[in-house]
Amino acid sequence: MTETTTTAGTNALPPATSDVDGLDDDLRALATDGIVARRGAFSREWVERMRADVEVAFADAVARPGGAVARGPQRWYVEIHPQQLRGFVDLATHPWVVATCEAVLGPRWTIVELGFDVPFPGAADQPWHRDFPSPPETYRDGRITSLAFNLTAVDTTDEMGPFEIAKGTHLEPGHDFEAEMFPPPSTWDRYAAVAVRTYPRMGDVSARSALAIHRGTANRSTSARPVLVMGVDAPGAGHDALHDPMVTPDWWAAAPTIVREHLHCRVVDELVPIVQKHQIDGLLRSG
Repeated sequence: MTETTTTAGTNALPPATSDVDGLDDDLRALATDGIVARRGAFSREWVERMRADVEVAFADAVARPGGAVARGPQRWYVEIHPQQLRGFVDLATHPWVVATCEAVLGPRWTIVELGFDVPFPGAADQPWHRDFPSPPETYRDGRITSLAFNLTAVDTTDEMGPFEIAKGTHLEPGHDFEAEMFPPPSTWDRYAAVAVRTYPRMGDVSARSALAIHRGTANRSTSARPVLVMGVDAPGAGHDALHDPMVTPDWWAAAPTIVREHLHCRVVDELVPIVQKHQIDGLLRSG
């Protein structure tokens, strides 16, 4: 099998951002709260196709050892290759997504991860956490160096176990957290007091710092709540080392220039399942 490793972002030209309505307000909200959303960014038909692709990928992942990583009881995370999602190019080139990445992460932003989280009925409250330790650029300088874009596959209800986030906590150093990711249980009441639950609908997209303290809540419904996740880094953030997306030569050749400039991936003759390296063992505890 021949392969080529690409280096995203080295020749990327910044797109014009002045045509994205409300971007300045969104950037201020993101900087202050650690999360912001753009409602109705995609059609419901687009989301239905996304969900169909997610369901196929999940069925494949659970059929092989290590394909789906547990993120708590009845909660799973699966990484996928970009071309497994028919709408990936639409997502990666959406004007709001591109403008947000450029404004927050700089012109050499890089997509490093694509996956989905699925809390099934019976999923429990997660412990309050962030997804990785805070870098000095964030806790010292107040600069966000990575973003997670989330897209729900369903209209979220309270019974489904909505995502819950303590706004503004992405700037906390977290040096006293377990593994610099899990705040002590003695502090959980403080996060709960300022936390908000999010209720996105099909077509909405959010951008957040994964350093903001958050958790998935208990799914008391009879339905799963799949959420697509796209991770994007500024240069030097380092999360590319934890992810191994691949594409085939024909897909790569057909991809728009902006995708080829900003996607971290290997170009290979044949796709093989991703071996997931980003384990968060603390999530196997319930909150």
